[in-house]
Amino acid sequence: MIRPASWYRMALLVLLGATLGLAGCASGVDRDPVDPLEDFNRSIFRFNDSLDRAVIRPVARGYAKITPAPVNKGVTNFFNNLGDVRSALNNLLQFKIGRAFSDVGRVALNSTLGILGLMDVASNMKLPRYNEDFGQTLGAWGFGSGPYLVVPVVGASSGRDGIGFVVDWFTDPIYYLDNPAVSWTLRGLDLVDTRADLLSASRVLETAALDPYSFIRDSYLQRRQSLVYDGNPPEE
Repeated sequence: MIRPASWYRMALLVLLGATLGLAGCASGVDRDPVDPLEDFNRSIFRFNDSLDRAVIRPVARGYAKITPAPVNKGVTNFFNNLGDVRSALNNLLQFKIGRAFSDVGRVALNSTLGILGLMDVASNMKLPRYNEDFGQTLGAWGFGSGPYLVVPVVGASSGRDGIGFVVDWFTDPIYYLDNPAVSWTLRGLDLVDTRADLLSASRVLETAALDPYSFIRDSYLQRRQSLVYDGNPPEE
C-alpha cells in the first residue's frame, strides 16, 4: 500500500516533469517569454479558483469565525516556527551564516520559551524572520526562475520554485512524522490557517484587479525576484 506522502511525492515529480516538458515545447511569437504555458496555467488557475470558492475559502472563513484571535495567532506562530527550520537550512546553503544562526536561535527560543512555537518569543527579542526556501536558494546559486507555473492547489510558482517546493516538502519537519494521519492533519490545518490569514487580501484582489491571473503572476514574479536578492534586485 502506497503511503499518502509517497503518493504525493510521485504526483509532484510527475507534475514537475510534465510541466518542464511542456515548457520545452512551448514556442511562438505570441507567447509571453515569462509565461509560455499561459493557456495551461489559466486552466489550472480556474481550477484552483473554483476549488477555493467551493471548499477552501468557506472552510477558512468558518475557521476564522470560530477561532479566537490568540489561538489563530498561536497556530500561525507554530507553523512559522517549523518554517524557520527550513529557513535556517537554506540560509546555510546560501552561505548566509549570520542569518542561519539567527534562524536556529529563533527555533530554539520559540520551541522552548515559546511553548513549541505557539508564542513568537524570538521576534520580541529582535530576531527577525527570514523565511528562506529552496527556490530562493536556487536563485542565489544563479538559476533563473524558468517559466511561470500554476500548480494545482499550491497556486503561483515557477520552474525553479517548483523544484524548490519538492525539496522544501522533504525538509519540512512534518514530513518526518511517523503517523500519516497526524502529518496530513497538520498540513491541512496549515493550509486553512494560511488561507484564513489571506481573506482580506483576496477581497482586495477581486475588487482591484481587472485580470486576477495576470495581477497574481506579475506580483509573484516580482516578489520572488526581490526575495532572491534580499530586496535589492538588479535593474532589468
